[in-house]
Amino acid sequence: MNNYNRKLIYLIAILVIYVSCFVGFIFYSITNFAFTDFYKRLDLRRNIAAEKFLNGKSASQTDQWSLDFIENLNNQHEFFVEFDKNGEILRSQGFHSELWEKINKTGTSNFKAGHQFYSTKYFSKNNKNYIIGASAENYFYTHHLAYLRNLLIISLILGILFISLVSVFMKRSFLKPILTMMKEVQQIGSENLDKRLDEEKYKGELHDLAFTFNNMLTRLETSFETQKNFISNASHELNTPLTSIIGQADLALSKERTIEEYQRTLCKIIESAEHLEKKTKALLLLARTGFVSNSTTFNPVRIDQIVMDAELTVKAINDKFKITTDFSLLPDDSMRLKVNGNAVLLQLALSNIISNACKYSSNRTAYIALGALDNKVFILIKDKGIGIPSKELEYIYDPYFRASNTSGIDGYGIGLPLARNIIKLHGGTLKVNSVVGEGTTVEIELPTYIRF
Repeated sequence: MNNYNRKLIYLIAILVIYVSCFVGFIFYSITNFAFTDFYKRLDLRRNIAAEKFLNGKSASQTDQWSLDFIENLNNQHEFFVEFDKNGEILRSQGFHSELWEKINKTGTSNFKAGHQFYSTKYFSKNNKNYIIGASAENYFYTHHLAYLRNLLIISLILGILFISLVSVFMKRSFLKPILTMMKEVQQIGSENLDKRLDEEKYKGELHDLAFTFNNMLTRLETSFETQKNFISNASHELNTPLTSIIGQADLALSKERTIEEYQRTLCKIIESAEHLEKKTKALLLLARTGFVSNSTTFNPVRIDQIVMDAELTVKAINDKFKITTDFSLLPDDSMRLKVNGNAVLLQLALSNIISNACKYSSNRTAYIALGALDNKVFILIKDKGIGIPSKELEYIYDPYFRASNTSGIDGYGIGLPLARNIIKLHGGTLKVNSVVGEGTTVEIELPTYIRF
């Protein structure tokens, strides 16, 4: 039995115990009220009977007692007993001697024998001792309370069945979306990490769970892609400059050289080593963005400030780069520009894209537009440069890939994959549209910071 079924049974048991106690309390309260009220009515009839007897009625008249001015109870009887100081019965009328032990000989007593209820009281007159009483059958107890008891038992049984049925229904209705989510999760493996749960299908906490799981999948997908790209590209990209360095060193050592020849060889080795250093740094930086460690803190940051910081970074790298920013689409509420992220990583992503836009444009100018919708922030970065051939767009996120029309322009093919990794880590999307000879547009969307 799983934990959920065990808790469900505990809950049903608690409800059944509560309902049973509630039903028992109702029945006890009504029964107690019925007894108390009926004894009061018997006390009244007993007192009237005693007054008539003690005011001069003869013994022969006692069997004719009739309480004419009040309603007779069901199977009502009045009786008296005369007894001596030793408790021995001298005479009685309408009294059953087997009840003598239940009677209080010095005061009042109320008791029940079978279906008959009794009320008695001790009286003394002319040095004689009397017990005068009245008895009747409590019709409410014998009939109505029996009906009420049966009704409550039936109600209790039906209540238990209803609780059980509702519990089973609630269990199925509650588990159904969880089971659906489990089936969807089971279909996701390392070969299709791009698949996501349909968040719109779930409500409440399950929607938050699906959202959290999708974010985790995004981080896993980024890590897997980074690892795959690192393995597939590191050997090739690092092997080329290393081969060049080793080859030039072997060539220089193959025979005696002049100082000038050694100097030229060393310059080539240094150039290859610097090229290797830049590639290694770029590769390690790309690999690092695929893993979010505990030290990588995400905080609410304003995306307009990130854009301005990225502009300053790009201009510091090359003072010939120009950047035109359009802030006309900014919302009145500045809080809608906040995203949950790491300012350093976001600035790195944007500065790479802006730098590419400037680098591949003849006028060295990048155009930026920034705005916000209901639940997301968007950034458009556009250039009027050389563009990317349409057949090569599917490869632009491969590390070290460079379009066929970029010869003569420095670069390593790291900036765009790096930027996409960072945007994905922040739960956003990055899209590239390009036309050869007209330019390239990069669309970035990031989810707005949600305050709980």
